[in-house]
Amino acid sequence: MKTLIWDFDGTLGFRDGMWTGTILQVLDAHVPDHRIGRDDIRPHLRSGFPWHDWKTVRPMNLSPEAWWNGLDSVFVAAFQQGAGLDPDTSVRLAKRVRTLYPDPKYWRLFEDVLPCLDALDLEGWTHFILSNHVPELDDIIAALGLKTRFAKVFNSARTGVEKPHPKAFRNVLDASTKAKLVVMIGDSIKADIAGARAVGIPAVLVRKRPDACAYSCEDLNGLPDVLAAIERVSAANGAERRG
Repeated sequence: MKTLIWDFDGTLGFRDGMWTGTILQVLDAHVPDHRIGRDDIRPHLRSGFPWHDWKTVRPMNLSPEAWWNGLDSVFVAAFQQGAGLDPDTSVRLAKRVRTLYPDPKYWRLFEDVLPCLDALDLEGWTHFILSNHVPELDDIIAALGLKTRFAKVFNSARTGVEKPHPKAFRNVLDASTKAKLVVMIGDSIKADIAGARAVGIPAVLVRKRPDACAYSCEDLNGLPDVLAAIERVSAANGAERRG
């Protein structure tokens, strides 16, 4: 009867270097004498991904090939403009990104994830994942041993809806209609916290400084206490309405 909506990347798991690091991995393997650094690549990855245009709702169940094809121009620009490679080489190396980035061997769980999930399971929470991610997210989650820990995964590459679009959160609400309390857990103020609040879901900012968030914790060790506080507020508000 209690539901937690979890962001994945940066909240539950991470990939060292993320997109910029993947571009550099490809360069290391195919242009070993390059002198390109993160600052050369990063500016070319600040637009062009689906979540940068989150107001646009895309078709559901787009094929992985079609999803990745939509990013070819982003990666080509990173190699051509950021690394100074010729167009043909840039196109060829862009195809390597789609193989390398989702490879589960490069993904890790934060150390506090499993202990936190164990503690919250005992307190009766049901878990969902809501993530702006690549089509292979299910494979990554399975490789990290999380598949059985979550009731369902809502992945923007499959649903066509990116956080913070309200529909992304309403999709999860529609799947948890029996829940008396729903809380969002994430590391992005815009995508996770503001997005959840816009549809009336309380949210907890994690792995970041508190900023202006009502609820936050720097790691998941403090999350059970924060959720207990949210439950108390929810119960008090419910009693006030009944009164």
